[in-house]
Amino acid sequence: MVIDREDTAGTALLLAAAPVGKGRLIDAVGVLPALAAVPPGALTGTDAATLVELADPLDPQAVLTRLRAAVATPGPLSLYVTGQLHLDHRQQLVHLALARTSPSTLRYTALPWHWIAGELRLRRPGTTTVVVDLVADDQAWRRLAAGPGLPALCHGARVYGRVVPPPPRRAIASPDYLKACAAIWRSGARPSLAALHEQVVAQISAEPGATLGALVFAADFPPAQVPGLVPPLSVPPLSGPAPAPVPAPGEPSGRSAGTAVPPARQETGADPLPAVLAAAESGRHDEAAAAAAAWEQHAHRTHGSGSPQAIHWLEVRADLARLAGDPAASCRLWMVAAEARLTRRQTADDPEVEGAVDRAHHQWEQLREADTARALAPALIALRRRVPGRQRGALQVLQRRLERWHDSSEGVTG
Repeated sequence: MVIDREDTAGTALLLAAAPVGKGRLIDAVGVLPALAAVPPGALTGTDAATLVELADPLDPQAVLTRLRAAVATPGPLSLYVTGQLHLDHRQQLVHLALARTSPSTLRYTALPWHWIAGELRLRRPGTTTVVVDLVADDQAWRRLAAGPGLPALCHGARVYGRVVPPPPRRAIASPDYLKACAAIWRSGARPSLAALHEQVVAQISAEPGATLGALVFAADFPPAQVPGLVPPLSVPPLSGPAPAPVPAPGEPSGRSAGTAVPPARQETGADPLPAVLAAAESGRHDEAAAAAAAWEQHAHRTHGSGSPQAIHWLEVRADLARLAGDPAASCRLWMVAAEARLTRRQTADDPEVEGAVDRAHHQWEQLREADTARALAPALIALRRRVPGRQRGALQVLQRRLERWHDSSEGVTG
């Protein structure tokens, strides 16, 4: 269902999914009527909104397509997810089960959680809210309970909600967190998300038969407040246009696709990039990514979207994704950076534009998941046609490799 208005200011995407049959652990779609009865603007915190529902979708690629469309919208985005989480035994990655998901088909019929995180990283920090009401199977629950929870969602996004352990055998969990939210909104109340969360958690915890030991998420801090790194708003802002990138020592002016982005100069204040890179190099990748997103948000506010400063931090985020071993996110971010430079009327043969496309291409070459490679390929091919680069036949190499991906369901090497 889509409710669209010409004065739309926000987008709410409601995703409710669980396997059909005995593998179902939660009545995910049971909350959709309650949420659909809420004024769409209440879901996004805006005066008007577009509401999109995905009820028990079958295909992860179809869900990814709808998610990308929502991510591309300019206004605030609120993503509501209810369903069940499972762990991929082969790669130890958390997946959101869809209607056709079974233990033996998890890798092909479920939605990898890192796909969601990767898409949301492309959003401008501070414009995204994620609300979850999820149940995890035994293995996924152990993984989440032992670690930081749902990975890599707090890159400039507010994250609220809960994940509960699996229900007793033959029992079906209920998305009570989101049902309680919907009831409050339908009453006409419009508390802040933080206040709503506290009220809902207190309410459902006091109910008879309440689930014990839930993982509760309440991250409403701006990304500037990253522990251990310099908050952007405490440092004088970047001033003046960013200079052309300076090659690293011993590196030619046309940098290779895998090198780190050098810091942009500042007229005043300490350069935050060394601290960000130090965090990444010490393995604190989430911390580094959040700090870079904070600086990008600061550049958006101070200099405007599409400014050299904002693009600089976008490219830093792309390289941090590479350092974190996430070539899919790195590829996406480099493509966004290239498009941003082209939008600024930089030419297709500009070294900065060519460098961004070369890096996106290089990161795509590092992918080992056929589905991810095929999903990213159309945008990369379209970009490569506009920006051929200095390596002769780059487009043909990309197309030939894509043909190999189409011939393989597991991936290719070399």
